[in-house]
Amino acid sequence: MKLQTAVTPQADRPLILPDRPVLIAGPTASGKSALALQIAQTQGGVIVNADALQVFDGWRILTARPDDHDLALAKHVLYGHVPFDADYSVGHWLRDVAPYLEGAARPIIVGGTGLNFNALTQGLAEIPATPPEVREAGNALPLPDLIAALDGDTRGRIDTQNRMRVQRAWEVLQATGQSLASWQDQTPPPLLPTTAATCITLDAPKDWLNDRIARRFDQMLDQGALEEARAMLPRWNPDYLSSKAIGAPELIAYLKGEMSLPDARDAAIIASRQYAKRQRTWFRSRHKNWHHIAANSADLSATLRFADTAPD
Repeated sequence: MKLQTAVTPQADRPLILPDRPVLIAGPTASGKSALALQIAQTQGGVIVNADALQVFDGWRILTARPDDHDLALAKHVLYGHVPFDADYSVGHWLRDVAPYLEGAARPIIVGGTGLNFNALTQGLAEIPATPPEVREAGNALPLPDLIAALDGDTRGRIDTQNRMRVQRAWEVLQATGQSLASWQDQTPPPLLPTTAATCITLDAPKDWLNDRIARRFDQMLDQGALEEARAMLPRWNPDYLSSKAIGAPELIAYLKGEMSLPDARDAAIIASRQYAKRQRTWFRSRHKNWHHIAANSADLSATLRFADTAPD
């Protein structure tokens, strides 16, 4: 059974959005996928994944990818299409999402990865791929060393608590001799400016969201997350990007006898809540010109009435 967010339109207050792309961002467990599905069912469109981990196969339950029931209700794309042991960057995602911006069906782009939305709506610098030896060197360094090697401008633009983002910036500097901030300053025009889309950010109160996060992880365990981890155990490599799925390292640690299942559960919930906090901070800072909607609204759909332009 899934956690539900009230998004069913009422007859006297229909959910009506402009006929153009829809972007839906928000922290984990805030109800983004339910809202995207409701829009697709009532107004049409293809749901396009913008989550950096839901692109990988292997971790369907732990990354909360759409289940078979949801897949039967509306078309979903860019979910689980990348091998679990592959590299996949924001640049890869932009290339994958581009055809859906020109397709016949209105794209409903949904996810919690702020960097993907940032690249889509503000553009992405064409940074050369990182050589394997540089990545391996970065993997061996502790987070404080990676941060210390960055220039102040770059440090001010990234989440320095997010190792993946910090290491990416470090790799860019090492591989190109040019800082990430410098590359970003050479960014080409975006594929989809916010003025050409309806941009929604779900705002979730801390206590409300923390409760949902805990209940959702328990549901994942009930739905087979531990069996999913057991199937991945022979192929486990913490350096894979897909291994960053929250709950994966914790359940693998349990299967290896390194912690108890209750401790693994608690650690995964804490990690998810910390991630949600970083997401809320990002979206408050970067999505100031988006429509901010309370995720815990009694009737969320009743608040979704938008003009053809983004709010001031």
